[in-house]
Amino acid sequence: MPILKTLAGDRVPVKIWTDDIEPDAIRQLKNVAALPIVRGHVAAMPDVHLGIGATVGAVIPTRDAIIPAAVGVDIGCGMNAVRTSLAAADLPDTLARLRSAIEAAVPAGFEQHAWDKVRGSAHQRAARPLDDRLDRIVGKHPGLMKMQRQFAQTWICQLGTLGGGNHFIELCLDEAQRVWVMLHSGSRGTGNVIGRYFIEAARKDMQRHKLNLPDRDLAYFGAGSALFDDYVEAVDWAQDYAMTNRREMMRRVVDAIRPHLPAFTLDDEAINCHHNYVASEIHFGEKLFITRKGAIAAHAGQLGIIPGSMGAKSFIVRGLGNPQSFCSCSHGAGRRMSRSEAKRRFDRFDLAAQTEGVECRKDGGVVDEIPAAYKDIDTVMANQADLVEVVHTLKQVLCVKG
Repeated sequence: MPILKTLAGDRVPVKIWTDDIEPDAIRQLKNVAALPIVRGHVAAMPDVHLGIGATVGAVIPTRDAIIPAAVGVDIGCGMNAVRTSLAAADLPDTLARLRSAIEAAVPAGFEQHAWDKVRGSAHQRAARPLDDRLDRIVGKHPGLMKMQRQFAQTWICQLGTLGGGNHFIELCLDEAQRVWVMLHSGSRGTGNVIGRYFIEAARKDMQRHKLNLPDRDLAYFGAGSALFDDYVEAVDWAQDYAMTNRREMMRRVVDAIRPHLPAFTLDDEAINCHHNYVASEIHFGEKLFITRKGAIAAHAGQLGIIPGSMGAKSFIVRGLGNPQSFCSCSHGAGRRMSRSEAKRRFDRFDLAAQTEGVECRKDGGVVDEIPAAYKDIDTVMANQADLVEVVHTLKQVLCVKG
């Protein structure tokens, strides 16, 4: 049964789709709701939890302004999923070889593709539409290059790479035992550099204008300013890069598993969606910037992906277009505890028990991603039954983590 609660704020209310929210996250939501640029109300999805400045799982509508820290540093982070013609019976008895093939094809963690292997290849051609746009951004903000070594090569070499943390690649089975490929990643190091650069620029801009904020991470750019226009250009680039990164990664994953499986095709039921981003949309008759920090768009009829933890279920959903959530829903289960707390409370034996039946890493390096560190995905889905309807329920059988 869906849950919707409304909290009074200093300026606008906060609407929350859960009972499971910590006091510090409520404080953050009220801080955002107090900003003069926020319109209507702030919406908090059922996976909401404490973030930097703004909570993860927040949907923030602003008029003629954007908060860079609310968009975050993993700009354009999101999901990609495609259904194959394969069935569970087509998979080998052990999936270790498939996992090794994927890990060999897609660099994870801090690794990236070697420049001499991507230069002049189809990989570099996929990056070409982004090249001139990035040159214009860096031309106006050369400080970006100082924040990342070998800037000109890094963004190309990181195209088609996974990263670390909660990013993953999975093979899943749906309710009909059809095989899906699903992955989660964003704009990698270059998006991080762009995010950090403009977050700091916004802080300095607020200081110059002597504007008081409830949290310095809520510094924003106002429309019409040079920094606002430059940030919009840069964040649009990072979001497009993240989308291209997921497409290139999916191509590499599919190519990597083909030699180990019967011949298969990909269905046209494919989804590539952001869940850390900003977009210009019309809500309640007003043109607004909608920042979804750990939330996906759920316009009426729109397909989306809501992943659970590496030992739980994930969902392909169809949006119901609920205006109260600004046509949004959760981006996952949401963390129940910090990474450091998860490492204190659990060990690799707990991880192995909670990921039984899934071909994945079961070592201490990924204990912070243990399923118990996340909220219960079934409860999260029940809380947002007025935001989305479930189209497919997926259960992972293989998971690659950075």
